[in-house]
Amino acid sequence: MTGLPLSHISVLDLTAHRAGPTAVRQLADWGARVIKIEPPGDGKADTMGGARHGFDFQNLHRNKRSMTLNLKTDEGRAIFMTLAAQADVIVENYRSDVKYQLGVDYDAVAKINPRIVYGSIAGFGQTGPDAARPGVDQIAQGMGGLMSITGEPGRGPMRVGIPIADLTSGLLLAQAILIALLQRESTGTGQWVHTSLIEAQIFMLDFQAARWLMKGEVAKQAGNDHPTSIPTGVFPTTDGHINIAAAGDTMWKRFAEALGARELIDHPEHATPGLRSQNRKALNERIAAVTRTNSNDHWIALLNKAGVPCGPINSIDQTFAEPQVQHLGIARPVHHPKLGEIKVVGQPINLSAAPQPAALQPTPDLGQHTDDVLRSIGYDEAAIDGLRQRRVV
Repeated sequence: MTGLPLSHISVLDLTAHRAGPTAVRQLADWGARVIKIEPPGDGKADTMGGARHGFDFQNLHRNKRSMTLNLKTDEGRAIFMTLAAQADVIVENYRSDVKYQLGVDYDAVAKINPRIVYGSIAGFGQTGPDAARPGVDQIAQGMGGLMSITGEPGRGPMRVGIPIADLTSGLLLAQAILIALLQRESTGTGQWVHTSLIEAQIFMLDFQAARWLMKGEVAKQAGNDHPTSIPTGVFPTTDGHINIAAAGDTMWKRFAEALGARELIDHPEHATPGLRSQNRKALNERIAAVTRTNSNDHWIALLNKAGVPCGPINSIDQTFAEPQVQHLGIARPVHHPKLGEIKVVGQPINLSAAPQPAALQPTPDLGQHTDDVLRSIGYDEAAIDGLRQRRVV
């Protein structure tokens, strides 16, 4: 899409599943010219078994062109290298050893295009004892410590409700690619940038990881309670539940006054942050005894007016019905030639000098642009037909 910040960048997309496509989506949404390279097939399913015209695939792969190419053939690999010689970025999320087996690794590409920025995601890194091991999001959530601190105490480990390791590693790889492109402006050469599901997951532990590294504290499950900022958690009302975050002395006092429970401020079990942490269960019960006397809307309006963070616990349909969410326009329209008018999840990034286009481009059908791409590098119709007969494309 011309006019967007990355419209001068060309990308070859070798990704599947979710982590790699998340990285490429960040580039494609901001205008990069992406060619999604996929193995020849019938186009009815992606590599995870989801329907190509289903919500997941459509949300992940918009704003791209698609070509089929069999990289296991000499001709397919030669075509890829011709495209790679002209590209700015290649992104892949094969298991760490696969790109070498196919002969499309960074060193192979850099020999013909030293300016290439080559981005990789693997489950457990590119080297080391687990490098060639297959990895998916839930495995990374478990190995990376997240499941041990998610869920209610005593109920066993719990996965997070989104593929957070996939999504985070994809976002981090996109950032790494952009950093490498900026560095290329001064050095003139590209480089290999990579991350992994396990590294991304550990990075996302953030302060919980730092607790262990700096203080030797192993975090435990805290359910809906914040592990260190108290009181922060879920509280009952007459018609459901709300989130309240009132940590810190100033916020705590403001909260207790707005709640109409000033007696809690000087209560001997809650007078200091340490006491509130030590007596968290009793404090939560005392707060809940008050919040359950009125409705969600009552408490949300009252506490927000007092400057105390408070909000509903929405189902996803309620989230998209929120007036503020509708104002932000993160549900983005797409006109799909087969599916009609659909919506996908838009970018949370806003640039004042580069507003997002009014509509995103639909996810292409498998190989929809194969002929166009081949013609652009010199293949005529007879040559393209020959490639199809030999199952190269």
